[in-house]
Amino acid sequence: MIRAFKRHCLAYALVLSVGAAATHAVADPAATPASTAPATHVELNKLESSEKGCRAYMVVNNPSETTYQSFKIDLVLFQTDGVIGRRFSIDLAPLRPKKKSVKLFEIDGIQCDKIGSLLINDVMDCKAEAGPVSGCLENLKTSTLTNVQLSK
Repeated sequence: MIRAFKRHCLAYALVLSVGAAATHAVADPAATPASTAPATHVELNKLESSEKGCRAYMVVNNPSETTYQSFKIDLVLFQTDGVIGRRFSIDLAPLRPKKKSVKLFEIDGIQCDKIGSLLINDVMDCKAEAGPVSGCLENLKTSTLTNVQLSK
């Protein structure tokens, strides 16, 4: 009797999990899944010393048909010891469609050799000509050509 009860409970649990998965699989037909859009790629290409501290060169590739009027990212800088050094934001826009571009920004008050890694914590503002765009963080790919890791 106990075995029959356990089998019944197991069968019920399987039915519930399959039903829950099927519920999550139903998508809003008006929404475009983030995975179908071409990924915007951000590469930390170069760091160089500057009068203010450190200058970062980012190569941004927008393979999509979308013109981004705003692509503001929230960055967290980790020092070489792993401790958070600073949090700031930069706007990588404008990003033209099917175009690779180079963006420069200054990181004031810190030398390049003191930067351990950069984290794209969020995409704070992502707008195209038609209005806000969803899924910008999910569709973001990162890489680095420096010894400083760039991740999301």
